Amino acid sequence: MRKAILAITALGAAVALSAAGCSSSKSSSSGSTTGGGSSTTSAAAGSSSSSSSSGTPTYKNNKVGILLPDTNSSPRWVNSDPDELKTQCAQYGLTCDIQNSNGSATTMTSQAQSMLNEGVGVLMLTNLDSGSAKAIEAQAQAKGVVTIDYDRLTLGGTAQYYVSFDNVAVGKAQGTALTKCTQVAGKTAVKYVEEDGAATDNNATLFKQGYDSVLKAQTGWTQAGDQSGNWDNPAGTAQSVFQKLLQGAPDLNAVMVANDEMANAAITVLKQQGLNGKVAVSGQDATATGLQNILNGDQCFTIYKPVKGEADVAVKLASQVLSGQKPTAPAVVHDPTGNRDVPSYLATPVVVDKSNITLPFTDGYQKAADVCTGDFAAKCTAAGIK
Repeated sequence: MRKAILAITALGAAVALSAAGCSSSKSSSSGSTTGGGSSTTSAAAGSSSSSSSSGTPTYKNNKVGILLPDTNSSPRWVNSDPDELKTQCAQYGLTCDIQNSNGSATTMTSQAQSMLNEGVGVLMLTNLDSGSAKAIEAQAQAKGVVTIDYDRLTLGGTAQYYVSFDNVAVGKAQGTALTKCTQVAGKTAVKYVEEDGAATDNNATLFKQGYDSVLKAQTGWTQAGDQSGNWDNPAGTAQSVFQKLLQGAPDLNAVMVANDEMANAAITVLKQQGLNGKVAVSGQDATATGLQNILNGDQCFTIYKPVKGEADVAVKLASQVLSGQKPTAPAVVHDPTGNRDVPSYLATPVVVDKSNITLPFTDGYQKAADVCTGDFAAKCTAAGIK
């Protein structure tokens, strides 16, 4: 957590995490988690026991329940994580029940209870809020089921493991990259505003901790506004929130936006004022929209968080637990609410801008067909995207 992130890192280090874990530094976190959506189900094929001759572990119980949060906070919960988790479950011979609660804590609780009644040996969850997730983890603990916090730490919870990215490092990477955008590079005075993620999401708290540590230390940088965006998409409140921020600082030079979808909302407002491309805009998640905005010059960068850095590690961890192992995590993250250190696996984020925009494509995280549409086809070709 304490290491600063380089503007561009090698993707191989993030992928290698799936085999070896990652940073051994001690981290701290505070806050809670996100909201959004309804429920979908997919399963990865597996058998009740795996033969060692097939190269997979032998299990007494190979059932894993995986709870994803919503369809609103990030496209990854629909387009990326389910597929990678399913692939990894099949590779390890696990029967995985993967469901999305679509933003409803009540739905997630019901899904969890169903999975526990079906006899899962490991329950992996990305919480919507720490309160509801804490209750789910208590139910799992009562049944002797190991829980893994996936991407978001459940404050006050009882998860035995936490698999995520180094989220303070994500924020530091955002802050550092923003200071290097062409719209602000070399300026002695920069006025900026922040549109943060949901107040209920502990990750958003950590992102902000990271980028504030960078931006508030910049000589000549002045913060002119700071509001939560609640992980809303462009049609939600993120756009109206940014409109108010812009009204309060019409001469701003930079916008620290927590993720790509909210950044797109800000860019929509900037376009209406003829300011797109003139104001430095950040992002996160390497979404199709975010990459298109980078190609257009309207967004300076995004933060790419390879799903393999989380999904591969989490499923391997579940496999180890179910095969009777007791894995030792390479790091700990402190839960201030529960006053405990949670064994953690923390992957490294990657800053993506025009100079390395091909990275999410060559890694298979994004498809050219989804980004290089219409007028973007020629821009993709010029950028080397195939």
